[in-house]
Amino acid sequence: MSASGRTSSTAVPLARRRFLAGAAAGAAALAAGGCARGVSTSAQPGTTSISNDNATWDEGYRSAGRELEKISGYALRPLSNPSVTSYQQVVQMTLQTSKSSDLVKWASGYQLKRLARAGGLTDLSRVFARYAAKGWVRRTSRDAVSYRGAAYGIPLYESYYVLFYSKPVFAGLGLSAPTDWDGLLHCAEVLKRHKITPFLASQVGGWPAIEWFQELVSKVDPDFYRRLVAGEASYTDEPARRAMDLWQDFMRKGWMTPPDFDQARGPGALKEGTVGMFLHGTWQASGMSAAGMKPGTGYGAFILPTVRTSTPKSVIAESGVFAVPSRASSHDAAMANVGAWLDPSVQRVWSDFLEDSSANPTVRSSNPVVAGLQRDVARNRRTTLVRYWEASPPSLIQGNTNDLGGFMAGQTSPATTLRRMEERARSEWAAWKRDEA
Repeated sequence: MSASGRTSSTAVPLARRRFLAGAAAGAAALAAGGCARGVSTSAQPGTTSISNDNATWDEGYRSAGRELEKISGYALRPLSNPSVTSYQQVVQMTLQTSKSSDLVKWASGYQLKRLARAGGLTDLSRVFARYAAKGWVRRTSRDAVSYRGAAYGIPLYESYYVLFYSKPVFAGLGLSAPTDWDGLLHCAEVLKRHKITPFLASQVGGWPAIEWFQELVSKVDPDFYRRLVAGEASYTDEPARRAMDLWQDFMRKGWMTPPDFDQARGPGALKEGTVGMFLHGTWQASGMSAAGMKPGTGYGAFILPTVRTSTPKSVIAESGVFAVPSRASSHDAAMANVGAWLDPSVQRVWSDFLEDSSANPTVRSSNPVVAGLQRDVARNRRTTLVRYWEASPPSLIQGNTNDLGGFMAGQTSPATTLRRMEERARSEWAAWKRDEA
């Protein structure tokens, strides 16, 4: 398998075939022997097993599973692997074997398309259609869970990318959440004047480098962002150049933290007043609570304003999915649970655990800050845009994320960064299309 995800048409050397066979066998043995936290992927009466890469969600799965059991007859049994890389390898290597779990937590968009393309997933189109008919899922989310017209995932949650801020710090400086670009700049200027870094920006862990890129491009022109990630526009076009220039200007003014600032410190930095605003997914609300900040009084959040008032409003959204392996040992039970996952009674428990928004638009978050953001999205009819990490072929996104990290570290200029991203886009989109042919 090459970096672009293509399978070579040439024969694999014998040593290489043996290595791959051994790796696949090893992954299957790990899965069978409990490489994930839990007992095993083998069938257990009254439950469905869930492979996932976030052990902190285990209790949430179990709580939601108790509600699911009332509807489907099956509880949830999480099997967690804290290593993302190991988790992805195990899932891909065991997907078409009897060692696969009943349910798989995965990313949406092109991450899911790549997994579906390899085979081994159940078509969930009818399940999605039933949810859509009840208004329990956004019809616009179908493309992000589909491959070649068939839906292979059911949305697990829906998080919005927003700017968190400390209400006491803002109030002490006479600031309020900005509603336009000039207001945002004013907040940044006042914070900087009081020796508070206005914005948290990080590349620690790699993927956070996408956050300010996706936000600034979408707030310059959301339709351009949509076309860009679909391979229908160029990274060297004016909207992308404008976004990168704004980003560089923020950094030159000292408005952003150093790129090695760990986002795990974000909630604490807001509370202490050393950082003014923290761009992140609404799933970070639980981190705010853990830092001792109460929603609505200790912290608030707002969606980044558009650069021009005439620009259509949008919001970047992230949504993981549940997928069902075709060879799941408890396939019927897994189908019953994905068929009941978005029921409001289940989502009420799940949303409360996450302190985030549900993929079911009829379920209002119990967190007042997140609920306010949900109302904002609905009231302003914001266009929902897929997070950059899932919006294009994975090899393209990974390479471009590395380039953005280099830009944040001052290694490349905006023009050089965008040129490299465009060169990679041409190559990787061509590779993806060849593989689709």
